[in-house]
Amino acid sequence: MKFTQTTLKVGELATGQELNVPVYRLLAQDLSAPSVFIQANVHGAEVQGNAVIFQLMKQLEAMDVKGEVTLLPLANPLGINQKSGEFTLGRFDPITGVNWNREYLDHKVDVASWYQAHSHLDDRALIQAYRSLLIESCQSHLNSEWGVTTGKRLAVTLQSMAHAADIVIDLHTGPKSCKHMYCPEYDAASASYFSIPFTLVIPNDFGGAMDEAAFCPWWQLSEYAQSQGRALDVPISAFTLELASQERIDMDDALNDAQGILAYLSHRGVIDDRVEPARMPRFGCYLKDYKKFHAPTAGMVEYKAELGKPLAAGETLANILRLDLYGTDKELTALSLQQDCVPILHFASASVYQGTELYKVMTNLFEL
Repeated sequence: MKFTQTTLKVGELATGQELNVPVYRLLAQDLSAPSVFIQANVHGAEVQGNAVIFQLMKQLEAMDVKGEVTLLPLANPLGINQKSGEFTLGRFDPITGVNWNREYLDHKVDVASWYQAHSHLDDRALIQAYRSLLIESCQSHLNSEWGVTTGKRLAVTLQSMAHAADIVIDLHTGPKSCKHMYCPEYDAASASYFSIPFTLVIPNDFGGAMDEAAFCPWWQLSEYAQSQGRALDVPISAFTLELASQERIDMDDALNDAQGILAYLSHRGVIDDRVEPARMPRFGCYLKDYKKFHAPTAGMVEYKAELGKPLAAGETLANILRLDLYGTDKELTALSLQQDCVPILHFASASVYQGTELYKVMTNLFEL
């Protein structure tokens, strides 16, 4: 079965040209199988997800696919084309300064009132009604008489598509990063299928990202239904996969990550083919234990800690070079932390202001 290709309009340039994104789709062969939405490259420099989508397409076209699969690479044409010299700057909307991945809509559903009005429905009808509510909320926001910002139009257009799916996967990378993923606490067991060594287990708090936009409304509904004595599992699964570092394409590595996604889709019954997850150690930590380390002083940074490798308390994380302080005890300063951790990512540049978010590290890890 071959993918069909269409385009999705996500905005317009000042000169009138439309901003269009390619959309690839395999239609469902079994309406009872879960549907899937996967997007990549919402941040301009985070291109590896496009390679993963390419490898997924090659694999899926040779498989027995049951559920509908929608793949959306190159999701942010404005960010992708936001270049300065050899660098891609497309992390923030250049007009508003807002992170492209923090523009998704918080529906603020009055879950209690909505549930009381629809509690007579069986689970299947309840889920369909709630899904329709979320999609209609997106469309209403996009059609507001007051208009929406460029970034909000892009994000909510993508979100509307994501709400139609049962499984949502958003592909990103870090600046300089090892592979890790974000997984909601209620679905933490699913992390064992992906080819990702580190997992951040996140709570039911909406921070503006796509995965949260997809699962938070459903988690809220599930929790309220349970408070009313009704067992309703969260019917949506949503994850963010961080595929190592930005400004990088590695086709072999993309195939490895595609295999991890296929293992999860196989587990969920989206594909009939059996794909086993990679045998590898996997570790997690709760989001509250994912710590940011900010540069205590400005300077030139030698990043010493290896990403994805345990760092014992007191070991050197980085050195800061200050040539303006040559000959003093501050000419070269070693930085360390007072607790064990695993460094996950660090700032891309070797020159930093004081206060720059230098590293992100996982603490209090546990085995998945």
